[in-house]
Amino acid sequence: MRQPDASGQAVLIVDDDEAFGDSVAALLASEPFTVRVFRSADAFLRDYRSAAVGCVLADLRMPGMDGFALLAELARRSVANPVIVMTGHGDVPLAVRAMRSGAFDFIEKPFSRSGLLVAVDAALRFSRERRESDAARSEFERNLQRLTEREREVCALLVDGCANKEVARVLSLSPRTVEVHRARVMEKLQVESFSQLVRLGLALKIKPGA
Repeated sequence: MRQPDASGQAVLIVDDDEAFGDSVAALLASEPFTVRVFRSADAFLRDYRSAAVGCVLADLRMPGMDGFALLAELARRSVANPVIVMTGHGDVPLAVRAMRSGAFDFIEKPFSRSGLLVAVDAALRFSRERRESDAARSEFERNLQRLTEREREVCALLVDGCANKEVARVLSLSPRTVEVHRARVMEKLQVESFSQLVRLGLALKIKPGA
């Protein structure tokens, strides 16, 4: 049996067709999602800050602000919710254009409940993993402030790909001292592995001499 990957997250439906929007909401009603329906892109933008974190299902063809304009406005406002665009049959070129404009995925009308759930689950999983990644980066950045100047130098060289012996040579330290600094860096940054240290260090562009 399929297990939804993002229990409790919101699926935010943006469609001017009241009957269709309600039918999509009904398809999702049996899942552990918070489902909200907006009748226009403008209505969504007025209220998105109060919406729970999740994904957006938006029709491409809407009067007033259409799906493309909505994508552009979400990008301008740095709204991180992944957007699945809903297109009419045969509108694949438009859907591809929408993905180039920042859409996470597209789904063609009419779609099945299973097809809808697969797309929504993928978007919600992406949303959750991105939030977890952002949280880890924020914690890592805060913990960097706990390092001494020497520990920060060691950290930067390790992230830059230097082995312990090379770090020792560059900083005129003994290899044993570098090992001690490395252990303290790992402890203070609260990382579970050296690969995590490197991944987060690269994401924050930690460089020697910076």
